[in-house]
Amino acid sequence: MALQITDLTQLRIGVLYGGSSPERPGSIASGEAAFKSLSAQGAHAELLDINNIAWDALYGRVDVALLASHGLGGEDGKIQGALDTLGIPYTGSGVMASALGMHKPTFKKMLAADHIDTPRWVEVAPSWSAATAVSTIRYTLGGPCFLKPASGGGSLEAGIARDDAELHAFLEKRQDRVYEAFIAEELITPGRSCTVGVLEIAGELTTLPVHDVETDREFYDYEAKHDLSLRREHCPSVLPEQQTAHMQQVAMRVHRLVGAHGLSRVDFMAAPSGRAAVLEINTVPGLSPHGNLATMARAAGVSYDELMRHVLATAFSKPAYVP
Repeated sequence: MALQITDLTQLRIGVLYGGSSPERPGSIASGEAAFKSLSAQGAHAELLDINNIAWDALYGRVDVALLASHGLGGEDGKIQGALDTLGIPYTGSGVMASALGMHKPTFKKMLAADHIDTPRWVEVAPSWSAATAVSTIRYTLGGPCFLKPASGGGSLEAGIARDDAELHAFLEKRQDRVYEAFIAEELITPGRSCTVGVLEIAGELTTLPVHDVETDREFYDYEAKHDLSLRREHCPSVLPEQQTAHMQQVAMRVHRLVGAHGLSRVDFMAAPSGRAAVLEINTVPGLSPHGNLATMARAAGVSYDELMRHVLATAFSKPAYVP
């Protein structure tokens, strides 16, 4: 059933945020913004840091959970499974889609099997020595590559390796990093970071205008994602219409491929040749008013408060059983 604004005052909404992953700061920004919007609209909402939740105490305390939890433990299916077990409705995707979206090697295998363009990649096993990893990456990918955690987001712990020395140095530091498993991807250069929001509005799944970003940094890194002065945004995108329309079509296809529900954000790397390769899907996209999802929603004529109502409604539009 679709949730109407008049229903908000009848709901006890738990905004789940925080956690202990490296993406905690972004999750706090998402949760606090969602909480402020819902409260201003008359909802009975409370902020619940997933670091401090007694899960069994949630039953009977909240009627619905709005997920603003990012990263490991927040959007990888674990919270979704706990809420399913408790019988508490929650926003967005279920366990399976959440897990698939978080684990990039499995996600990219699905893309390849469905003939969806994604940068060539190789998994870097935690047990590999730096020398073994360098040799394997060079044999598989050849030139410069992009390294990132196999399960993570926000461009945290990611970077470009342009030669063997940089690649070896990056891999030698794995033991000092939060994440254990990494992937190396083909570096698409020149390229522009783009993203497409998929959102259910009044029960109908739609794609939002394409958002593209330019930055003078080496890539669209964590700092650029959280500092407006380090990036130049275009939404709707200034890229050719044929390329942006293609990204919207592919974003919807990817959303459905993993079994996502209600909302997602699909990231691309767009090249001047017209290529638009899928990088990843975010099943719990950031909810900051200045974040990509809110920016794309505004470009589509959807205010931030309206966006929060649409996001909340996804908790009540799921099928009876979602894997």
